[in-house]
Amino acid sequence: MMKPRLTTRISAVFLSAAALAALSACGGGDTEAPVIQAEPTEQYVPPEPPSGYTAKAIQYANKDMVSAANPLAVRAGVDILARGGSAIDAAIAVQMVLNLVEPQSSGIGGGAFMLHLDKATSRILAYDGREMAPKAATADMFTGPDGKPLAFNAAVDGGLSVGTPGLLRMLEAAHKAHGKLPWADLFAPAIALADAGFAISERMNVSIAGSAARIKAQGEPGASYFLQADGTAKATGTLLKNPELAATFRAIAAGGANAFYTGSIASDIVAKVSAHPTNPGRLTLADMSGYVHKVREPVCGVYRVSYRICGMPAPSSGGISVLQTLGILNNFDLAGMKANTVDSVHLVSEAYRLAYADRAKYIADPDFVSVPVAGMLDPVYLTGRSKLISMQKTMGTPVAGMPAGASTAGTDTSLNLPSTSHMSIVDRNGNAISMTTTIESGFGSLQMVRGFLLNNQLTDFSFTDKDPDGSVVANRVQPLKRPRSSMAPTLILNARTGDLEAITGSPGGSAIIQYTAKSIIGMIDWNLNVQQAINLPNFGAQTNATTSIERGSVIDTAALRDELTARGHTVARSTAFASGLHGVTFNGLRSDGSAGLLARNPGAGQYAGGADPRREGIAQGNP
Repeated sequence: MMKPRLTTRISAVFLSAAALAALSACGGGDTEAPVIQAEPTEQYVPPEPPSGYTAKAIQYANKDMVSAANPLAVRAGVDILARGGSAIDAAIAVQMVLNLVEPQSSGIGGGAFMLHLDKATSRILAYDGREMAPKAATADMFTGPDGKPLAFNAAVDGGLSVGTPGLLRMLEAAHKAHGKLPWADLFAPAIALADAGFAISERMNVSIAGSAARIKAQGEPGASYFLQADGTAKATGTLLKNPELAATFRAIAAGGANAFYTGSIASDIVAKVSAHPTNPGRLTLADMSGYVHKVREPVCGVYRVSYRICGMPAPSSGGISVLQTLGILNNFDLAGMKANTVDSVHLVSEAYRLAYADRAKYIADPDFVSVPVAGMLDPVYLTGRSKLISMQKTMGTPVAGMPAGASTAGTDTSLNLPSTSHMSIVDRNGNAISMTTTIESGFGSLQMVRGFLLNNQLTDFSFTDKDPDGSVVANRVQPLKRPRSSMAPTLILNARTGDLEAITGSPGGSAIIQYTAKSIIGMIDWNLNVQQAINLPNFGAQTNATTSIERGSVIDTAALRDELTARGHTVARSTAFASGLHGVTFNGLRSDGSAGLLARNPGAGQYAGGADPRREGIAQGNP
């Protein structure tokens, strides 16, 4: 079998992925609602509880497309596009509504990573709005008096875990470069909803219920906003108004990001963090006013000659780890493996293990450590790593490799549980956004200020600065450093013409890497439309012997589980795989007149959109 030629830029390796055949033959038929169950022996814990499975139909539109996590947010974005707004304009409107209707996942108290494609110049920029550690942060800030790392909730709940929010600085910079409509106009939909009120969705209710005890323990104003008088979650359908958030949005709409990073809003944020009665944080006004977003080069690679796929660079591990996984799998005859076979699940899980092992050791904020990106994505290196895979027996707990440019580093054991949301947007001019946005764990730090929640992003750092062997951990806490992430916003372009082919990404903590890879594989290697690719069953592995399979999916069979067990896997049937993929594909003619390779229903519309059935999002565009 001829292998695709892999090219390396700053990053860049892509491969075939028919091997994810273990997911689902066509991905469209599984609608069984999963049963909540924890994953034994896995580090991965779902950042938000699952809220059921609702079948979604692929959507088509001619002018533009928005796929995001809540119908109200999608409607806001579609309306902005209808007014002639750009993709970034729509993204800002979508984000502000999400802050209101999906507060447990993202908002102005958090951060984001975003890829932006400028159609006119064919330039892709990677916008880094990741939170930063306060200047007063220290390596031992998450270590208790006994010298041991704090329990996760003990570190999260309160002010200690709060990093300097980055979302608004990033969005404002992107708007200045790529926006069309006035900044203030983009806040209007969220302001109107906050004033008039919105109905609590089933997913929001489930998320509140899952954190009700912790919300109550943190007191006001969060307790009365999210909970009933008896301490239980406000019911689905309850009309919820947020006049404080409306006032905050009005201030930011009028004064720009400075209204958030300086003045009374910043003072209230710092006071909330520093005055916490049991777990005060270290954020200062200087940290707020001094936050700087970054504009980085994406990690990109050519896959199967026809596609150029771009992802987010460090401090996110998402783009690098997706490409590592695919680069390892490229050394196997994946096309010969059928869907839903033990060989496919075994092989892909082994590739994940190798990628996650390197991720844990080498990826961190590139402004503080040297991340060996080129070495990690070198096809020769990945071929060597692939030889560690046996088709007869799992490797169990993987060991990191030594790519070119790497130095000795300790292994990070941070949980990395970002509670996130993803949006994929394309406007009528072909400009595109892939943005994953987060406040880290569900409801962030549980600290509510001016109608929004603050992040707990600092718990994405390693709680210890050295591993048990005494090696310094790359992702350790340092002043003004950005914690490592798993977010993997992705753009897929035609390698020959430069035309946009697809946009994808997902929330879901450290499993984001697996979800995003799944969608890419489904669309390109299995010839699935975007909705079918999103529907594919989830499975995966990280840095131990456990292989997790989505409970109730078409690959959750006794026969497949028994065969994996015979190869040494510890099999977990799990509903922790609450992915939230949102994707868009180009469904028309390229600039040279040829049909888009991802077109699965020619003539139905210029763009096709899909949304994950595991969450409440939708895709919609203007006809």
